[in-house]
Amino acid sequence: MTTPTQKLSDAGVSIWLDDLSRQRLTSGNLQELIDTKNVVGVTTNPTIFAAALADGESYREQVAELAKAGASVDDAVFRITTDDVRHACDLFTPIAQATQGVDGRVSIEVDPRLAQDADATSAMAQKLSQTIDRPNALIKIPATEKGLPSIAATIAEGISVNVTLIFSLDRYRGVINAYMQGLEEALENGKDLSTIHSVASFFVSRVDTEIDKRLDAVGTDEAKALKGKAGLANARLAYQVYEEQLETERWKRLAAAGANPQRPLWASTGVKDPSLPDTLYVSELVAPNTVNTMPEKTLDATYDHAEITGDTVTGTYQQATDVLNAVAEQGISYEEVVDQLETEGLKKFDKSWDELLATVRTALDEAR
Repeated sequence: MTTPTQKLSDAGVSIWLDDLSRQRLTSGNLQELIDTKNVVGVTTNPTIFAAALADGESYREQVAELAKAGASVDDAVFRITTDDVRHACDLFTPIAQATQGVDGRVSIEVDPRLAQDADATSAMAQKLSQTIDRPNALIKIPATEKGLPSIAATIAEGISVNVTLIFSLDRYRGVINAYMQGLEEALENGKDLSTIHSVASFFVSRVDTEIDKRLDAVGTDEAKALKGKAGLANARLAYQVYEEQLETERWKRLAAAGANPQRPLWASTGVKDPSLPDTLYVSELVAPNTVNTMPEKTLDATYDHAEITGDTVTGTYQQATDVLNAVAEQGISYEEVVDQLETEGLKKFDKSWDELLATVRTALDEAR
């Protein structure tokens, strides 16, 4: 019997695991997910590394070595996380080679404290890329306004990028523009465009969490009927934007020069509201040339019982527009929501980074 994860892959959706730890790598767990549940990539973020390092047994030996060498906390975090990502890249190399670099990707984020400093972000992206030194690494850069020039500059250097923390359709258009600008500069500088890849990470469940809270506050039957719908509508309209940009003359010129499309990636796909189906943000966001990065709980639920019925995105754009218009009619500002979510997202990553630093600081002190 064909599994739901196989059906998802057959429908053109790449399944990436939204988690990484040394324990996953050394125990064979990640390889098992590749072999059994169609996992073809990994995404990480500061929260994921903070959780991995909190369970410090797998890192004890390396922490002791770093403590002995007198490494600073920042240097230790950099070494530990880049080592994990390099190891994961090696694990995914056969998939990267088989897919010409489309999949087999492992993402690592620039220090989130640099999110509002374009030059520092670009420099950190280069440092991460050079240190990991694997063609299937993706450097994650947040899609803040100040992050857009860093995205273009990093792509121009020939470094593949996962653009993260996208909530709004307008910002997504800015991300696409930054990607194409970077490719144009790379082409001018004689880079091989076919080796440059990118995904644009559109966050889904957080949109519902915030909008549903506001719909509850409105309290009418009409408002409550819209709950659990805005996140999907927003993501589906993002796919429409993706399809439209593939038809532009600007993109066609780049494609003719060997450029790869920047695939939409559905992030934040774990359902936060227990009244919603646990595979909602998987089964309802099936479209060709997309990525769905899932926490393990969502991956397990998808493998176990997701109903994958083919493309559930193309052709839904009017319906999606109607949903967002109906939300606006309830007095809820789309712009206000997406701005708030970006600000909160950056704060969450800053907090997780602080937790990561504190965990490693404690581990280094104990080792010394």
